[in-house]
Amino acid sequence: MSRTRQEEIVAARPGVRPADGLSISGVAEQAGVSVATVSRVLNGHANVRPATRDKVLAAVDASGYRVNELARNLRTAESRLLLTMVPDVGNPFYAEIVRGIDSVARQHGYFMLLCDTGADPGRERSYFDLLRRRRADGAICLDPATVQQALAEESGALPWVACCEFDPAVGVPYVSIDNYRAAGDAVRHLLAQGHRRVGLINSDDDYLYAQQRQQGYHDALMEAGITPHERWRMNLNSLDYEAGASAAAMLMAQRDAPTAIFAVSDTLAIGVIHGLRSVGKRVPDDVAVVGFDDISLASQIDPPLTTIAQPMRELGETAARLLLQRLANPLANVPGVLLPHRLVIRRST
Repeated sequence: MSRTRQEEIVAARPGVRPADGLSISGVAEQAGVSVATVSRVLNGHANVRPATRDKVLAAVDASGYRVNELARNLRTAESRLLLTMVPDVGNPFYAEIVRGIDSVARQHGYFMLLCDTGADPGRERSYFDLLRRRRADGAICLDPATVQQALAEESGALPWVACCEFDPAVGVPYVSIDNYRAAGDAVRHLLAQGHRRVGLINSDDDYLYAQQRQQGYHDALMEAGITPHERWRMNLNSLDYEAGASAAAMLMAQRDAPTAIFAVSDTLAIGVIHGLRSVGKRVPDDVAVVGFDDISLASQIDPPLTTIAQPMRELGETAARLLLQRLANPLANVPGVLLPHRLVIRRST
């Protein structure tokens, strides 16, 4: 094809341009599809089969073809940018969720920007300002429900969805699991092993999930005829390994210390195992441990961790799809979604 013909094609599509001498028709030929199909993929249209979309995106990556984002944004008033707001990017739990969001975003021609908010409402508001100024099209929020409530009062009309942490009263679409039931399943497993003194190492109760898991823990014990002691429960403002280790050592220093510990995240639970070991306790011979999330490290530690598995990638994918539904039809009633969890039994119990 002549250079003149390439330029004619680009002139006909003001949102795209060739890179390294390649045109949109070259991408189409490489992918074995029509120019119109390539255009639909690049512009994020939904009426393209996933297999075809993947083939086109692979051809785009291989060819070095680039979309002229500025020209397209001026034409459509879209940024093709989705924000993912995470309270702690250092927590491995969020990694697979982010991958799920990014995968769906790319399939629909969007880019994802990862925002570490530190659960700080001020930082969260600064990211929401990007939505107000049309610098981003939508957002997925994983911050605490208390932060979401404050944002909803100011930003209820903006296109965002809640993932993992949600409050139905906020009135935005959400995806999560049933944290109350999941915590109850974890505690009932420990009870079935014969444990009567079950400790809880929880996170900050500003998080709605922490409140729900604590209630699930409490009610499972009460149903078994056990009144949980306040001294068996610790609320921490950190989910890292060191916090879990310190909390476990403090629990073991008590008279009639727990013989089992339920920690509300795997990072805490892995720290608990190390903390128990530091005070001469064996897992599970002396103290059983259950975590929550099923991060990749949970099956690799010694002993492998019994935990509640969350469908992390599916949580991210579902959140992205809910947001895209909201962007496609701002007036649509997009429902909340609860995904199933499962108890994964390993050698820590």
